[in-house]
Amino acid sequence: MLSFRTAGPDDWTAIWSIMEPVVRGGETYCWDTGMDEPSARAEWLPGATGADPTLVVFVAADPSTGAILGTAQLHANRGGNGAHVANASFLVADEAAGRGVGRALAGHVLGEAVRSGYTAMQFNAVVETNTRAVALWSSLGFAIVGTVPGAFRHPALGATGLHIMHRFLDPVS
Repeated sequence: MLSFRTAGPDDWTAIWSIMEPVVRGGETYCWDTGMDEPSARAEWLPGATGADPTLVVFVAADPSTGAILGTAQLHANRGGNGAHVANASFLVADEAAGRGVGRALAGHVLGEAVRSGYTAMQFNAVVETNTRAVALWSSLGFAIVGTVPGAFRHPALGATGLHIMHRFLDPVS
């Protein structure tokens, strides 16, 4: 069982320890692999100058140790007339991979999206070769609504597609 809460500034060190290997690996996010820590913090945590006011960051922690095993962002995909559609990003610690942390965190974030009034969720750039993520989102009801061919430069596999994935959200009863 995991505990979920909104991330605070004191969580940054743990979040960065999860985020940095993903940034450096360059296999699953459209981030500069040379991104420095201050830029990463501005990318992930709210409160930075010009930050999206809809952005909320969560952490998933081991309730017995308090260790942060994953983190997620939730925010509007677009502003204005597109603000009813959510977007989210997820990171799981390497040592927690394959233990259901991503699925549990996704369930939490989907619930928060519904409670926040979003009617759908859209992912704009799921790397086609990230088969674990594609399988997870598909199992949670997301559909691939399009693929932008060759839009991602995978460091080992070369040009690969970016999926756009979408699902409607059920309103709170």
